Amino acid sequence: MEFKERLKNCRKALGLSQEELAKKAGVTGRTIQNYELGTRKPQHIEIVSRLATALETTVEYLLGNDGMLVISAYERGGSRTARDIDALVSEISGLFAGGDIEEDEKDGIMAALNQAYWMAKEKNKKFAPKKYSDKK
Repeated sequence: MEFKERLKNCRKALGLSQEELAKKAGVTGRTIQNYELGTRKPQHIEIVSRLATALETTVEYLLGNDGMLVISAYERGGSRTARDIDALVSEISGLFAGGDIEEDEKDGIMAALNQAYWMAKEKNKKFAPKKYSDKK
């Protein structure tokens, strides 16, 4: 189940409209609508935290392991990194579709791939042109 489905299910279970949830979480109704349609995802953990509180659930439940990886990537490396991780997670998730792999095994594989991404990114810093380097 994806973030958009978890969000909508929790909202409906509490009998809240999108506007009511938006007010409780301190976001706009349009934001909730976009989240539930899947056209946007939260980029900051604080927004997810406010949504979780308003929905009487946890951040971990709302995001799932894949979503936690993307949020973490955004906070650590910005929007481009978050897009990279989101694409990686989506592609890898496709490999498991219809398979017999346990959820905790899938989470372990995703975590290992995430770690490999960050290690590769760190290693490749030395190949970036000096004009893009933090060191001057």
